[in-house]
Amino acid sequence: MKKIILFVLLLPVVHSYAQEYRLLVGTYTSAGSNGIYVYDFNKTSGEAKLLSSVKTSNPSYLAVAPNQKFVYAVNEDNPGMVTAFQFNKDSGTLTKLNDVVSAGAHPCYISINKKGTHLVVGNYTGGNLAVIDVRENGLINQPKQIIQLKGSSVNRTRQEKAHVHATVFSPDQNYLFVPDLGSDKLMLYTVAQKSGALQPAEPPFYDVNAGAGPRHLSFHPTRPYAYLIEELSGTVSAFKFEEGKLTLLQNTSCHPMSYQGAMGSADIHVSPDGKFLYCSNRGDANSIAIFSIDQETGMIKIAGFQPTLGLHPRNFIFDPAGNFLLVANRDSDEVVIFNVDKRTGLLEDSKQRINVSKPVCLKWIKK
Repeated sequence: MKKIILFVLLLPVVHSYAQEYRLLVGTYTSAGSNGIYVYDFNKTSGEAKLLSSVKTSNPSYLAVAPNQKFVYAVNEDNPGMVTAFQFNKDSGTLTKLNDVVSAGAHPCYISINKKGTHLVVGNYTGGNLAVIDVRENGLINQPKQIIQLKGSSVNRTRQEKAHVHATVFSPDQNYLFVPDLGSDKLMLYTVAQKSGALQPAEPPFYDVNAGAGPRHLSFHPTRPYAYLIEELSGTVSAFKFEEGKLTLLQNTSCHPMSYQGAMGSADIHVSPDGKFLYCSNRGDANSIAIFSIDQETGMIKIAGFQPTLGLHPRNFIFDPAGNFLLVANRDSDEVVIFNVDKRTGLLEDSKQRINVSKPVCLKWIKK
């Protein structure tokens, strides 16, 4: 009898362990999507169960507050907006709090500092970035600082003016990196810890190769390295990052040497254990490039390529344990979930899918 009672008591614990995360999916809403979708994610099987959705226009990028009580979404429209939501962990539902202007057209990226006191939004078409204060109750104020970028580069179709594509805090929160696809520059700002105000760092930017189109940036979790994905050239740059300074270590392709199709690299992430670097490729490739990382030098070496089993992969994300990699395939209306081999870095189809219209951004909230 004691054994039976013990088994029954353990059942709820096992269930809680198996489903510990909420997955948020931001979408483009032009094809009928509601906006943001919330799923219960089983971290053992990789299965996702829809819990709720909230209507908001083109929430193409999301930021989760450090206390996980609030979620912030860009509304990639013209004019652009930023919308604040309260998140109920028990029900998995989002409730709109308020919205403010993004201070530019087509915001495509938003980040929040570790204190949860400031947001920085990047406006792609507007070519600028804006700092927004966050109140204790999750509400957001109108932008208090707007920085307009200027410049262009060699690709007259895509680089006719500044195009901010990301706003990424350094791990120590002292700096903000802003890839400008339009000018082929990686902008760098110091961050005032109390006010969140930005000032140009010294140097204020780093040049990348002409026509590269810098897009997103990812930092190594434990080592002083940073990796920049370059959309137009389909390449990645590896940097050493120490005391606010970047030193280029390497620039290499995210595609096989024999590849001759259209370029369109998108997202980049270092694995949670810091051993591998992953890059998503759109264009004609529809793939994830996998690199091993030399922990002593920061240099990367290709380990393999994984088809995303869908079209136009945008954002991708690891589950917190690093066992799964989820890819948002925008044009095939599906999030594809891969198993991660932590020894080799290679990916294998888990057969799990999330069917959702135009997925473009994936974020976690711990249950």
